[in-house]
Amino acid sequence: QVLNLHLKCIPGGENNTGDKYICTEFKIISGDTAEISIPSLKGWSYIFKNGVNEKGEVLGIDHSKFANLTDDRGKPIPQDKSYFIYNSFIDFHTFCNVFSERTTDGGGIQDLKKIGDEVVHQSANSRPSVDLGGSIEKGSYFQNGEIKLLFKGLSVVDENECALVGYDSGESSFHMIMKPSPDMEIVTDGGSHYFGDLYIDLKSFWVKRAVMDELVESETKLPFPPGKINSIAERHIVIKNVSEKEFNED
Repeated sequence: QVLNLHLKCIPGGENNTGDKYICTEFKIISGDTAEISIPSLKGWSYIFKNGVNEKGEVLGIDHSKFANLTDDRGKPIPQDKSYFIYNSFIDFHTFCNVFSERTTDGGGIQDLKKIGDEVVHQSANSRPSVDLGGSIEKGSYFQNGEIKLLFKGLSVVDENECALVGYDSGESSFHMIMKPSPDMEIVTDGGSHYFGDLYIDLKSFWVKRAVMDELVESETKLPFPPGKINSIAERHIVIKNVSEKEFNED
């Protein structure tokens, strides 16, 4: 399955109101089936905010936006797929903001001074909530491992000189509670290891390219036969920073 997210950024500028992001399209391609889109996300905008707000929402992403999603055919999106759609936004900001921008009190990319330097990131061992309103219940979370950043060297992306920074999550885990109906509860526990590279423009400090690979193992407990399902999944992410012309042509 391929998830295709198009995001447009409007920088907050000198008034420091925060960068505004607009989702211009979210498409899903599954095997040989026709491409579908999520109408409710097209044109949706939000202000990126690092950290967790009073509602337990991460990075300024409204959890309720991903409850009861439907595709452009009017068909409801399954609960587990809604989480992957939500997580696409979280992944983007994790790599392009959380890992690649300076932190205020240490444990960040600013501590990488020379090639070979490594630092345990400020977000290591954090446990953000992943409840999505009516689809994924409160008490669901993702537990990060000991996240590390490594200054690997220098590279070039589209003729832009970039710092090449690797990241590794260590052993991460998650706990997810879903209730398809009031009298049915499905619980999934699992482990995750994600890692990849950031290519950060040495002039603008924007991420020009980011890649991630993740291995996920999980066990889902069911209130009906077969009782539980074990699964292994691989994820691969590519993030590209493109010009306004390329973005509009895509």
